[in-house]
Amino acid sequence: MTKSNARKSLVIVESPAKAKTINRYLGPDFEVKASMGHVRDLPSKGLNVDIENNFEPTYDIMPGKKRVVTALKAAAKNCDTLYLATDLDREGEAIAWHLGEILGFPKERTYRVIFNAITKSAIQEAFAEPGRVDSDKVMAQQARRILDRIVGYQISPLLWKKVTRGLSAGRVQSVAVKMIVEKEREIRGFKAEEYWLIPAVFTTDLSGDYHQQWLDFVAPNAKDGKGPSVEEQGNWLAAHQAFKAELHKIGDQRFKATCEEEARKVFDDLQHAEFRIADIETKESVSRPSPPFITSTLQQAAANRLGFSAKRTMSIAQQLYEGIDLGSMGSLGLITYMRTDSTHLSNEALGEVRQYIEGRFGAAYLPEKANIYASKKSAQQAHEAVRPTDVDLAPDQIKEFLSNEQYRLYDLIWRRFVACQMLPARWNVTTLNITAPTSLGAAAYKASGRVLVFDGYSKVWPTNSNEQQLPDVGVGRQLAVVDIKPEQHFTKPPARYTEASLIKALEKEGIGRPSTYAPIISTIQERGYVEQRDKKFHATDLGEVVTGKLSEYFPRVMDIAFTRHMEEQLDKIEEQHLGWQGVLGDFYGPFKENLETAQEQMTHAKAESTPSEYTCPDCGKPLVYRFGKNGRFLSCSVYPDCKFACPCDKEGKMLQEEVTEHKCPKCGKPMIRKNGRYGAFLGCSDYPECKTTLRLDKEGNALPPKPEAEPSGVKCHKCKQGELVIRQSKRGPFLGCNRFPRCRTIVGIKQLDHLKELQAAGQWPPDRLEKADELLGRTKERKTAGAKK
Repeated sequence: MTKSNARKSLVIVESPAKAKTINRYLGPDFEVKASMGHVRDLPSKGLNVDIENNFEPTYDIMPGKKRVVTALKAAAKNCDTLYLATDLDREGEAIAWHLGEILGFPKERTYRVIFNAITKSAIQEAFAEPGRVDSDKVMAQQARRILDRIVGYQISPLLWKKVTRGLSAGRVQSVAVKMIVEKEREIRGFKAEEYWLIPAVFTTDLSGDYHQQWLDFVAPNAKDGKGPSVEEQGNWLAAHQAFKAELHKIGDQRFKATCEEEARKVFDDLQHAEFRIADIETKESVSRPSPPFITSTLQQAAANRLGFSAKRTMSIAQQLYEGIDLGSMGSLGLITYMRTDSTHLSNEALGEVRQYIEGRFGAAYLPEKANIYASKKSAQQAHEAVRPTDVDLAPDQIKEFLSNEQYRLYDLIWRRFVACQMLPARWNVTTLNITAPTSLGAAAYKASGRVLVFDGYSKVWPTNSNEQQLPDVGVGRQLAVVDIKPEQHFTKPPARYTEASLIKALEKEGIGRPSTYAPIISTIQERGYVEQRDKKFHATDLGEVVTGKLSEYFPRVMDIAFTRHMEEQLDKIEEQHLGWQGVLGDFYGPFKENLETAQEQMTHAKAESTPSEYTCPDCGKPLVYRFGKNGRFLSCSVYPDCKFACPCDKEGKMLQEEVTEHKCPKCGKPMIRKNGRYGAFLGCSDYPECKTTLRLDKEGNALPPKPEAEPSGVKCHKCKQGELVIRQSKRGPFLGCNRFPRCRTIVGIKQLDHLKELQAAGQWPPDRLEKADELLGRTKERKTAGAKK
């Protein structure tokens, strides 16, 4: 690809990695620069949206991006044509539009190029037929940005006043928190119901007594208290011509026991029953491959199979998309664009993968026609699913060039893509109907097993199957009982959300879009509204309080159906030319009314209380639940006349203070185990006279107190009132102001001798902060850190 004129064409992408890969395909007539992501946005301070003037936004160059913009403007002056090659989603379109606005390049010589993959053919095709910036897509993204800014910047100050400082609200994130809170309340209100089963283990081998062998085999071991795995149990059963079965019916009634008495009555009748095979049913089962990955299913599969968070998955996928150095092959984009909700595959990709399947696995694995998968209605069919750019680059062939995480994610994407175009797996499913006469009627047991007939797509995409292997039997065959016993069970509460199931729920409810799932999950954790324990989301006390306040006073914002409607409206701005100001106007009218009502009527969270089942040990009055900086706690209902208070756990149960054997290192009084926002710790029993605390390690052992700060004799250059003292951290000693937290000055310990010399020479502390930077030699360091941000 060459240009006839002497002046180069400027190509702007988001990242240096992407620029490096693209530069290989364009030749010397093109100069490729990176914008390092967004360059212009609504300023962080203030609303910066003129609501009275059709929601006109005010944009500024982002902090740390002025040098980037200056460099891009200089490059644009020396170029004849400008190509904006940012990502193909709304956010990428908005970045392209902002770049065009900032650079002020002539519109007639400004082009927009989009490509789904960073490969030579995709790049050449995109630059052969460049387009223009899609204003509808830009306005849809702008409307989303303004909508989120209005909600965040007008509700957040209210939360500061009515709950606690430092909180924030988000149009989509708050709804995600609500889903987790509602699940928490559903679990809390769940009432378990008892039921009983009478499973059995049968064998066709009538010559031996395997009962005690089986009990010994499945017994938990002394080392970890665990028994054999499902696979190990299956191997034992198969070796002894045995299998598991469940009691299905007694007489004409389906077996159902809600208490031990009912179960025992049936069990006693089965003790001496004679069991035989009454009937054998065999049918074929077909397991079809799943569609190729879209953003949400990629995040779900990576979470379930690889243990990756959504944020980590998208970060690694970005690296694979932008390009990996493959040695002699150079830098190559390994996957297509990873933010998509379309399962569409190009004809070229289908042709290549079908050819690969036939050559690698044989024609027996190739369907007559390509498998086509339907996307949801809102999906953009111009996009493709997430797939490898070159199916011939099998994961093991390029493993040496990839990090472990890159290899595992690429392997997942590659296998899913190949498998989606293979034939289904076929199974023979056999069901054994087993009967035995009893005084209550004929007892009917059922046992099922599955045998793989043709592996199909599972040859590439393994499926977890713990189906038991049934022995060869015929109708009328007598069976021996290996084990039979009544078992007590209880219905289980709804499962908490994991990252995978939360993403699935967000997608199902139409909340957010492919590019927002990972930021939503990260944000709600960073804000302290939810936390992950054992890879499951738990709503915090703060999350429940904030959700309750927002649901009461902003019902539309917190309504899932309305949130879905707003996403649809944003789609219509892009696809149906719907006016973006009208969408914002329809939202803002009712929102403003709710805001005014909330400002007048919302009570402070700390002023509210809810009854508890406990009474005050000091005065005998009822205890109530209140909300404080560390979450929910129990307090006397007649406070401040009685100031008794104590912590409670997540279920609201009172946590009594535990006096430990540890003595306070300052006053010698007993230390009490307490719980704070950062977990358990030890506090002096003489609090508030003695405020000594000790940290605990993971095993609950007390850690030694931090050493006292040592005076350095050097004045603080920021507050001019304090003194720098030597403190200790995990990374070693450092200098900090002794007026912390009022003054948060931090200086590297290596500067101590230098500062003493300056102070002795009368040059410290300086008059200006800029002078302090110069004396400390940190001006360059600060500018570099700002540019990175």
